Amino acid sequence: MQEIPGYLAQLLEAQYGQEDAARIGQGYRAARRVTLRVNRLKVRTQDVRGQLHAAGIETREVPWYEDALIIENACEDAVTALPMYERGEIYLQSLSSMIPPLLLDAQDGENVLDMAAAPGGKTTQMAALTGNRAMITACEKNKIRADRLRYNVERQGAGRVTVMNTDARELSDLFAFDRVLLDAPCSGSGTVQLGSARSKGQFTAEYLGKTTKMQRTLLQKALRLLRPGHEMIYSTCSVLEQENEQVLRHVLAKDVQVVPLNLELFEDVPRLPVSIPGTLCVCPTELYEGFFVAKLRRVK
Repeated sequence: MQEIPGYLAQLLEAQYGQEDAARIGQGYRAARRVTLRVNRLKVRTQDVRGQLHAAGIETREVPWYEDALIIENACEDAVTALPMYERGEIYLQSLSSMIPPLLLDAQDGENVLDMAAAPGGKTTQMAALTGNRAMITACEKNKIRADRLRYNVERQGAGRVTVMNTDARELSDLFAFDRVLLDAPCSGSGTVQLGSARSKGQFTAEYLGKTTKMQRTLLQKALRLLRPGHEMIYSTCSVLEQENEQVLRHVLAKDVQVVPLNLELFEDVPRLPVSIPGTLCVCPTELYEGFFVAKLRRVK
């Protein structure tokens, strides 16, 4: 079995200690289950479960989200081969990545910014949660990824999403949004799958330095674009404090506050300790990717 990259292993043990670092390592070695989100803009969850059952695919519900399903006995290819996938009635998405849009809690009629939106899972989830009644601006600076984002938005029927092929850091400060989702680019330390060709992540001091600098810049921009008195979500698919709490500390002041998350909603989600109360760090397991989520309010 492939070992955890040495620099990452050092960071995990220094931050979490041996016991929690071992838990993370177990998550890295687990074969992650296929999970999906039902697109409520097009179909009901009970209908999707019925169609999957008819195709010989059994599912399990997720206690904290009625639109999420865990596949019990099939691989990803079996799911993507189904007509309902091509129709945009379901979207393959990790359970952890479904948490930020739920906690953002966008409302009908609001202007919402998704700052690093591709490939569109969270963007289209927010559209579904609001019944296409929120106006969502989705930014992606990479042309190929922006095209993929547009494709997914159209297939999911997210009719009030405007895709911008631009770096969100370049948006004019004259824009003002009611809510902002910043799922920041990161090292991917929560998504490692040892022994899998899909295992991603770059783990050097130099790379982390560049990444955290970009994360701080994006977060500062997000807060400038957020209307005073309103809230945003900062999230990463990382379990490293450098990319999570330390980034938040660069902006926390009397004008920016952490809004404690209602963690009772996610009692079944495996957690790691955090150094800023009210935030959430998900421990990687066979069901979950490692993920960090925090809610911030711009006071004025």
